[in-house]
Amino acid sequence: MADTTVMVRLIGDDGRLTEPVTVPRVVKSDDEWRRQLTPEQYRITRGKGTERAFCGRFHDHKQPGRYDCVGCALPLFDASAKFDSGTGWPSFFRPVAAENIRTETDISWGMLREEILCARCGAHLGHVFDDGPAPTGLRYCLNSESLIFIPDFRQSKP
Repeated sequence: MADTTVMVRLIGDDGRLTEPVTVPRVVKSDDEWRRQLTPEQYRITRGKGTERAFCGRFHDHKQPGRYDCVGCALPLFDASAKFDSGTGWPSFFRPVAAENIRTETDISWGMLREEILCARCGAHLGHVFDDGPAPTGLRYCLNSESLIFIPDFRQSKP
């Protein structure tokens, strides 16, 4: 039987990441996911799809803030770790917390890659590659449809 809980870091009342906490996994039926997500979000997050390069709403997005999971609102990536990889997909050099993502080996399409999944709901986010910038050398390549953006109003005020 699969574990019904997961240890992640949430956003506290002060707007900062909490220490790791144990929370229930988000498990929904296929019908529940279809009702919650748009058809394209469902195709990507539940069907392990990929959006076309340079077409996602966040590939060239530069506002300060945070990118959360479209399926369960778990904080995933911060705009301060975003960079232009030239690939046409939103790219980050680190997640907000290692606990909030998990990876699995992906051998689809005749390639060997590391798939990125939301640790809480299992949504397919994209893939991680080892050709990113310092300080991590990693490129977390994501689908815009797997993310929701939470603006950081503290940084955008004059």
